[in-house]
Amino acid sequence: MSETPTAPRLALATKVSYGLGSVASGVGTVALGTAIINYYLVSVVGLRPGVVGLVIMVSLIIDAVLDPLIGRWSDTFRSRWGRRHPFMYASTIPIALCTILLWRHPAWISMAAMPAYVFTVLVILRLAGGLYQIPSDALAPELAPDYHERTTLISWRWFFGLVGAVLLSVLLNGVFLRRDAANPLGQNNPVGYANFGVTAAIIGVSCILVSALATHRYIPRLQRPPQRQQSARETASEIFRVLANPSLLAIMASGLVSGVAGGITSSLQNFMSYDFWGLTPQIIAAMTLWVAPASVVGVVAAPSLSRMLDKKRTMMTVFTLSIFVGVVPVSLRLLGLLPPNDSPVIPLVLTIDLFIASVLGISGFVIVSSMVADVVEDAAVKTGVRAEGLLFAANGLLPKFTTGIGVLVGNMMLEFVHFPAAAQGARIVPVDPAIMRELALISLPVGAILNLIAVGVLIFYRIDRASHEANLEALRLGATVTQAPVEPVGGPVIPDPGAIVS
Repeated sequence: MSETPTAPRLALATKVSYGLGSVASGVGTVALGTAIINYYLVSVVGLRPGVVGLVIMVSLIIDAVLDPLIGRWSDTFRSRWGRRHPFMYASTIPIALCTILLWRHPAWISMAAMPAYVFTVLVILRLAGGLYQIPSDALAPELAPDYHERTTLISWRWFFGLVGAVLLSVLLNGVFLRRDAANPLGQNNPVGYANFGVTAAIIGVSCILVSALATHRYIPRLQRPPQRQQSARETASEIFRVLANPSLLAIMASGLVSGVAGGITSSLQNFMSYDFWGLTPQIIAAMTLWVAPASVVGVVAAPSLSRMLDKKRTMMTVFTLSIFVGVVPVSLRLLGLLPPNDSPVIPLVLTIDLFIASVLGISGFVIVSSMVADVVEDAAVKTGVRAEGLLFAANGLLPKFTTGIGVLVGNMMLEFVHFPAAAQGARIVPVDPAIMRELALISLPVGAILNLIAVGVLIFYRIDRASHEANLEALRLGATVTQAPVEPVGGPVIPDPGAIVS
C-alpha cells in the first residue's frame, strides 16, 4: 500500500485555492464546448453539420482513449513536485496556443483542409486539457478523505467552474458577439470568435497556474505510492481490477447513456437558442448571469441534501427533477402555450427554467463527483492500489465516447431537417421556423428518455456513508485484498473467501 501522510486541514484558503483551478475547467467548458464549436463551424465557417459531427466525435473518442493513460501515468508518476503538479504545469502552453488557433485559423487554410485543421487542433487541445483536468480532479480524494467533507470541497470546485463558465459565456455573448449595425447576426461574427479565443486562453491558463502554485505547498502531505516494477500484463490486470469496481461500473454505465443525450443537447443548443427561440447574444448573456446565483444555491444545497438523504438518493432525485424541468419550455412551445418569440415573456420563462434546472443539475453533479471520489477508497480496499487519476479518467471514458456519438446524432438531425449551412462565409439570414419545430419534435423526446435511463442505472451504486467509513478504517489498519493467482493456461480466477486480511 502507499504511504499515507496526514491529510492537510482544509481551511477556507485550501478550498478556495483548489476550487479556483476549476475556473479553467469552466472556461474550457465554453471555449471547447460542443454547443459553440458546432454552431461556429456550421454557421460561421460553413462546414456541413455531418462533417462537423464526425470531426467532433472522432476527437472525443481519441480523447477518451488517452484519458485513462494520463490518469494511470499521474497515479504512478514520482517527482520532487509530486504526482499531479508536473502534469498541471505542462498543460498550460498547449492549452493557450490551441485555444487561440481553434477560433482564429490561418487565412491560408482552405475549406477543403478546414476539417483536418480543426480536428488536429481539437485533439491537441483535448489532450492538453486532460493533462490538467485529470491530475487536478485526482487531488480531491487526497485532500479530503472524509465522506462529507469531500462533498464540500467538490462543491467549491463546481462553484468556481461555473463562475468561469458564466464569466466566459457572458463575455462571449454580451461583448464579442453582440448584435450591432455592422453585425445584424452577431453570433455569426468571425472576428468576435477570434477575440473570444484569446480571452479564453488568458483566463484559463492564468487560473491553472494560480491553482497549481497555491496547492503546490501541499505536495509533501499527499499520497506517495511506492515504486513498483510491473510487466505490461501485470499493469493491464491491475487496471482491470480497479475499473471492475461495481459502483464505478454503475456510474460509467450511467455516463454511457447520458453521454449520448448530452451530445445531442450540446450539438443543438445554440441552434435552438438562436433559431428556435430567436434569442440575441445579449439576451443569452443576461440569462446566463442567473446561472451564477443558481450555482451558489446548488453547491450550498448539495452537501446539506447529501447529509439528509445520503448521496445516491439525493443525486437521483435532483437529476430526475432537472430532466423534467429542462423539457418544460420546448414542450409548452410545441403545444402552442407560449407567446411568439418577440414577447418579453419568452426570456423570462427561459430564465426561470434555466435557474431551476441549474440548481438541480449542479447539486446532482457535485454529488456524483463526490460519489466517484468515494470509489477511490473502495477500490483501494479491494485491490490494494490507490488509483485516483485512473478512476476519474475512467469516469469520463465512456461519456466521451457516447458524447461524440450524440454529437454526430444531433448533427445528423440537423441534416435530416435540412438545416441550412453557411454556403459562403457566415450565414446572415434566419432559419425557417418549420425546420426548427421539426428539429425540436425529434430531439426533445430522445434526450429526455435517454437521461431518465441514465438516472435509473445509478440505482446499482453501492457505496454509502457506513461502507465508506469502513473502507477508511480498513485502509488505516493497512488492509489489502489478496488476489488469487492467475492460472498459467488462462483459466478462471477463483477469489479466496478469506481474501481480506489485516
